[in-house]
Amino acid sequence: MSRIVMGVESSCDETGVGLVRLHDDGTVELLADEVASSVAEHARFGGVVPEVASRAHLEAMVPTVHRAFDTAGLRMSDVSAVAVTAGPGLAGALLVGLSAAKAYAAALDVPLYGVNHLAGHIAVDTLQHGPLPAPSLALLVSGGHTQLLRVDDIAGKITEIGSTVDDAAGEAYDKVARVLDLPYPGGPPIDRAAREGAPDAIAFPRGMTGPRDAAYDFSFSGLKTAVARWVEAAQARGEDVPVADVAASFQEAVADVLTAKAVRAATESGIGTLVISGGVAANSRLAALAAQRCADAGIELRIPRPRLCTDNGAMIAALGAHLVSAGCAPSALEVSADPALPVSTISL
Repeated sequence: MSRIVMGVESSCDETGVGLVRLHDDGTVELLADEVASSVAEHARFGGVVPEVASRAHLEAMVPTVHRAFDTAGLRMSDVSAVAVTAGPGLAGALLVGLSAAKAYAAALDVPLYGVNHLAGHIAVDTLQHGPLPAPSLALLVSGGHTQLLRVDDIAGKITEIGSTVDDAAGEAYDKVARVLDLPYPGGPPIDRAAREGAPDAIAFPRGMTGPRDAAYDFSFSGLKTAVARWVEAAQARGEDVPVADVAASFQEAVADVLTAKAVRAATESGIGTLVISGGVAANSRLAALAAQRCADAGIELRIPRPRLCTDNGAMIAALGAHLVSAGCAPSALEVSADPALPVSTISL
C-alpha cells in the first residue's frame, strides 16, 4: 500500500510544501510542489534578511500547504508522515517550518521526521531520475553551500569529502552581480548576460587549483575580489565595463573549478554517478561543462530540472519518503532546529 509524505521547507527565503507518494517498491512519485518565495522582499537589501524571511514564512505557510493539497487532489487525512527541514539554515526561519510541521504531525497523529536540508537537495533527484546508485557523488552548489559529498545511502550515510573554505559559489554570484549592477539574486542575471559574452575574454583566477591545495575543496572569495578589482580598474581608466564578457569569464571560472574537482573526485573514488544539485545547478554553463566532462570520463551525470534545484518542499518530502522506506526512526515532537546541522546527520 502506497503512503503519502508531506514535506515542509523554510530554511531561508522560500516557503515550500511538497507531497510525494512512496510506492511499495521504494520509488517516490511527486504529487505537488508549491513554493512561496520572499526573494523580492530581500532584493532591495542585496541579500536575505533573517527577520524578514521568518515573517514571510509565517504569512505564507498555511496558504502554501492548502495549495499543495489542492494541486495533489488529496485530503490532509491521506498523509502518512510529515518531514520538515530541521537544519541547516536561518534559525528563525527553520523554527517557523518546524513548528508548522509539528502541528500537522500532531493533529494528524502521524510520524514526524526532522531532516537535513542538504540531504534533501540530493534526494530530490530521485523524483526525476529514479533510485540513486550507491555509491554516488553529489556536488551541492547553492547560495550558502558548495560541497562534494559521497552518498552511500541517501537515508543512512552521506560523507563530506570537500567544501568551500570561504564564499559559496552562489554567494560569489550575488557579490559579482552587485559589482556589475545586475539584480539580486545574481545567478540568473549573470547567466543571461554571459550568453552574450566571451568566456575567455578575461583570465580570472581558479581558486584552490594549485598542486599544494586541497584536492576537493573550493574557494571563490579570491575570484570575487579579482572581478571587483578588474571592474574598478576599467572604470578608473574611463572605460565602459563589458558586462557580458565579465559575466561570461567569471561564470567560466566557477564552472571550470566545480566540474574539474567533481569529475576528479568521482574518478579517483571509482564512482560512476555524479549528481549536481542546489540553486546553482540550474546554471546553463555549469550544466553544459559538467555534461562534457562527465561524458569524457564515462560518468553518468544527473541534474534535476531547475524547479527542483532551488529550495522546495518536494525535496524534503522525497527525503522523508526515503527515511520511511528505510524504516528509520521518526523524530520526537520536541525536536529542535539546528542551524549548523552537518550533512552527515541526515535526520534528527
